[in-house]
Amino acid sequence: MVSPSEEASCPICALHGDRDELKAHEVWRSDLWLLRHHPSPAPLPGWCLLDSLRHIGGPISFLPEEAQDWGVVVQRASQLVLAVTGCERVYVIAFGEGARHLHLHLIPRSADDPRTSAWKIADLYRDVEAGKATSASSVCVKDWLLRARALTLRKGSDYSPP
Repeated sequence: MVSPSEEASCPICALHGDRDELKAHEVWRSDLWLLRHHPSPAPLPGWCLLDSLRHIGGPISFLPEEAQDWGVVVQRASQLVLAVTGCERVYVIAFGEGARHLHLHLIPRSADDPRTSAWKIADLYRDVEAGKATSASSVCVKDWLLRARALTLRKGSDYSPP
């Protein structure tokens, strides 16, 4: 169980209440989940985060309906990242240490970009965060978001973009 102070101090819960941030980065949401693009500085166009809307630390705390929907929603989000970026695969990573609110990183892996190979992706993340590597341009991220939102609408998904 989550204490009210944990939820009140959670940066992801705060982000979920920030309309400007959601308008800028939200791809879609359901009753349980929110798919959003990584905020600036984004390591790569298409680097997304799949958040639980409810404040939970991870799958161990799922309610039955969250557990039942999890596989489907991770698959849909991964398919969207793949379709919009044209990458070969999508890495899926969750640690839960930076913010103890379930947020799954969905990372496009492209064979022609050696920075995205296996654990090198973690080096890229740290280097972008530290200002040692160039982040994805805001123009590329906005373009990615427009294409992802349009594809979501065309597919008639259960998930609604902002």
